[in-house]
Amino acid sequence: MLFPLVECIPNFSEARRQDVVDAIQQSIQKVPNVYVLDRHSDTDHNRTVITFVGSPSAVEEAAFQAIATAARLIDLNLHTGEHPRIGATDVVPFVPIYDVSMQECVEMARRLGRRVAEELEIPVYLYEEAATREDRRNLENIRRGEYEGLRVEITDNPDRVPDFGPCQLGPAGATVIGARQPLIAFNVYLNTDDVSIAQKIARAVRNSSGGLHYVKALGVLVGGRAQVSMNLTNFRQTTLERVVEMVRREAARYGTTIHHSELVGLIPQEALINAAVWYLQLDSFEPSQILEYQLQKVLKLEPQQRLSDQRYEFLNELATGKPTPAGGSASAYAGAAAAALVAMAARITLQKKNRTSVSNQLWEIIEQAEALRSQLISAITRDAEAYQHYLQVLKRSKEVGSQIEYTSAILEIIRVPLEVAQRTIEVLEMIVRTAAICLPAVLGDLGSAMALARSALIGAGINIRENVKLFPEDSQYAQSAVSDIRNLESRFLGLEKQIKSILQERGNLTLPDIL
Repeated sequence: MLFPLVECIPNFSEARRQDVVDAIQQSIQKVPNVYVLDRHSDTDHNRTVITFVGSPSAVEEAAFQAIATAARLIDLNLHTGEHPRIGATDVVPFVPIYDVSMQECVEMARRLGRRVAEELEIPVYLYEEAATREDRRNLENIRRGEYEGLRVEITDNPDRVPDFGPCQLGPAGATVIGARQPLIAFNVYLNTDDVSIAQKIARAVRNSSGGLHYVKALGVLVGGRAQVSMNLTNFRQTTLERVVEMVRREAARYGTTIHHSELVGLIPQEALINAAVWYLQLDSFEPSQILEYQLQKVLKLEPQQRLSDQRYEFLNELATGKPTPAGGSASAYAGAAAAALVAMAARITLQKKNRTSVSNQLWEIIEQAEALRSQLISAITRDAEAYQHYLQVLKRSKEVGSQIEYTSAILEIIRVPLEVAQRTIEVLEMIVRTAAICLPAVLGDLGSAMALARSALIGAGINIRENVKLFPEDSQYAQSAVSDIRNLESRFLGLEKQIKSILQERGNLTLPDIL
């Protein structure tokens, strides 16, 4: 299995046309490194839930492809069903599973939301941990009025303006995207067809009506039987067995009993174990007594070691006696590390509730820092490839005398470090912005980011000046490249001065004399 690991559980407003559901599932499965774990369709609800896992980037791409497919094949104007909905793809939650933080899942939700809005022109609302407003944390608030009501309100009600996308609904409706902890979708069927009893029980059980915390519930008629349809949003705080027993007691009040129950999608193993321990009264039970848990610990050791080794792969490669990767790649690596520290400082600040006034600025910084980090990581490889290509061309040019190919190869080994220098300046500009609004506790990290950015710029400058020597001294290319790096170095000095001033003013940091 892949590490890190994210789970995605999108809900689609279709269950009666299996060819449509098949097409949506196929769009998910065609993305490499994604694994579909479960598919649950309910024809009365006219809703399908598909559960899949994979690496964060793969899961994010698969979610987009599924949303695009559903938008193409599902028309909300023709849709009917028991379950509330506002979109063809109604809700898309990301759940951290292994070696992934909730913050990373929130960022996945934001990136996906923006992409869905821009490329598919579907309004997107962010919910749960990704919510931009407290009243949008709860999915029910966003779904109020369903598709038909939102279609009217989105055009003229400021409270219904989406986080991303147009203020109008097309046939695909709107989509809610977010990040949350594992949720249990659990339905209890009663020995009656009186839906009013299920509705009364749902009212008694759900938190919004004064019932159990972390329980959402509604009463519906499914297959001729009254059903209490529930979501348990925190099964550790409100356990599955206590919910079942409350439904059982409430049903007895109205002269009925539980017929059976069902899961929608998957359930964490811990929830079932907790229920078994409760019903069996295993008061001294310890999780270490479970055979499978002990096996997982043993089987997990070797992959973890491999993962640890992979994290140092670039440094190991850098230390070999090969001509690539070398100084140019190392400079890009330092720049990427600087961008990573900026993102870290912004994320830590964002987690503090008293920083909500600057949350939009912090989100911009995180997204831009991650984009710069990605570009600089790409430059690590591209610099090595460019120099390797130059060596190959140099060898061939001696044989066949291809001056055009030779010139092109030199330009590339200048172009990549120049790009590294340009991206590094952008990182420094972000350090200025971040230092002005971040928590004082992370100012030292931004000082380290500044030092890494300086190393990246100096390293890139050395590479450029060495590589331009391959051109004649009066070459226009050489003069232009040297002029560009000098301008960037001049900008660096101004930015560095600003950063030092902010670090000393806000954090009273003692900077080394060499800075």
